[in-house]
Amino acid sequence: MNTPVAPAELGLWPVRAEAAALAMRLQDSLGGELYQPWLNDQGGPSQRQQFALAYRRHRQWIMIGATGIAVRFLDGLPQDKHSDPAVVVVDEAGRFAIALLAGHEGGANSLAYRVAQCTGAQPVVTTATEAVKPLVLGIGCRKLASAEQIGRAVAQALALAQCPDATLAQVREVATIDIKAEEPGLLAFCATHGLPLRVIAREQIAQRAWVGKPSDWVRQNVGVEGVCEPAALIASPRGRLLLGKMALDGVTVAIVDDAEGWRNVVESP
Repeated sequence: MNTPVAPAELGLWPVRAEAAALAMRLQDSLGGELYQPWLNDQGGPSQRQQFALAYRRHRQWIMIGATGIAVRFLDGLPQDKHSDPAVVVVDEAGRFAIALLAGHEGGANSLAYRVAQCTGAQPVVTTATEAVKPLVLGIGCRKLASAEQIGRAVAQALALAQCPDATLAQVREVATIDIKAEEPGLLAFCATHGLPLRVIAREQIAQRAWVGKPSDWVRQNVGVEGVCEPAALIASPRGRLLLGKMALDGVTVAIVDDAEGWRNVVESP
């Protein structure tokens, strides 16, 4: 007798066949079970019915399609935030990864960042806990810098910011360049403090106007003039630079604050 195969933690649901390539790319990076619901559209249950039957088969979902479709598919399915599967919606162009359901309890917030790392999408997180955290850390580091080195540099940067609200508890996310996406020390630092890592493409950083003192070493070895300041400003485009590049023991840190970002947009002439 064959042992039943446990369902994958993650389900991937591209609404249209045109989204299959993006879904397969995400599956290659994140694993999970990939569905092809359009194959059963003719003469079988509707996609909404298919999704309802599969909904509790996985702890997390990535749906590729419009948020309106996702909302209609989910109508009547969620029951409790502590048990509902997480749902992240990605548009077919891979521009946005939206944590739609079970952001904290189900892990949709962190899943949105993982999707963003795979696709270059903008992670969209709207839960209140994150909304009131105004700080973004831009971090660059030498290869194999330890989590302890990064932690010391961050602590010093927060102290130098000379702002009473500049604490680790007020940090929403960490931003860095794509070549540092798998840096063990940086990943360990983020995991220890429960901070999502936002990865910015090198090409995007190269296009960002420099705001501090360029680094000759970074320019020669990475091809951009710096990492921490542009990464933080790209991750928080409405924010202001609270602390420019600070370097300590092979780690650079910049801090951006966007606490009043929406007011600046509304009140600007």
